[in-house]
Amino acid sequence: MAEHQLLPLPFEAVTAWLAGLVERGVLTRVSEQAYDGQIEQLVRVGPLGAVPGASKLVRVRFVDPVYRDDVMTVGLRWEATGMAGGLFPVLDADIVVAKLDELSTSLDFTGSYRPPLGGVGTSLDKVVLHKVARASISALMRDLAASLPGRPAE
Repeated sequence: MAEHQLLPLPFEAVTAWLAGLVERGVLTRVSEQAYDGQIEQLVRVGPLGAVPGASKLVRVRFVDPVYRDDVMTVGLRWEATGMAGGLFPVLDADIVVAKLDELSTSLDFTGSYRPPLGGVGTSLDKVVLHKVARASISALMRDLAASLPGRPAE
């Protein structure tokens, strides 16, 4: 699964902003715990945002940003929490920020998830889980892009 946002901002501004969010745990403000070069947070996700009953509390782990030339990559993993956590998919993904030119940057999300419950989960994924996952990722990317300081109004 992939999502893309074109940002009318310089690469340096976008990478500093995203690295700051990861380092400070600003992405959720719910819980922050630093360990072994990762930051772990709890966040409620779902296709409608943080709506109780339509979302699930998940643990989000971020790997420190990796920089190569004009690209920054932040790895992440989403896992549902609690006793019923095994009933939800686990998502592994990268958020990639790439310089396009002096005034524009791309923000990309590429990931994959494993449906729970073996064959039953695979069947559910074909019917509904992939739609929920796509909507959740779209909401995350939309919120990330919208929260950029200095971003022109759309």
